[in-house]
Amino acid sequence: MDEGCAGAEDIAIYQGHASSLPGGVPAYKVDVINQCMGDLDGGDCAIAGIHVRCGWFSSVSLVDPRKFRRLGHDDCLLNDGRALLGGETISFEYANSFPYELSVRVATCVDPTTTP
Repeated sequence: MDEGCAGAEDIAIYQGHASSLPGGVPAYKVDVINQCMGDLDGGDCAIAGIHVRCGWFSSVSLVDPRKFRRLGHDDCLLNDGRALLGGETISFEYANSFPYELSVRVATCVDPTTTP
């Protein structure tokens, strides 16, 4: 865990298998973690506008678009663009015949008191 915000470098994406859908379609659980831990409440490590490289991401099961949605090819938005505080995790599951390679494209350190 770093001291002070480093933007995209502070965001980690972990992906693993989840329970398959009834039709046998594989499912995957994704955890996106803001690993920055600057102050006790994580406020100086708020990171927003997190865009993820995601190819042509699609899912057989609905993914809450406020958590993760594809904007275009290789551009998915996490958490509706809102900030993740230091130590915070956002998780979602998707189902497809194969896992997508997900990596952070861009993320911006923000002041959490001025973001919605």
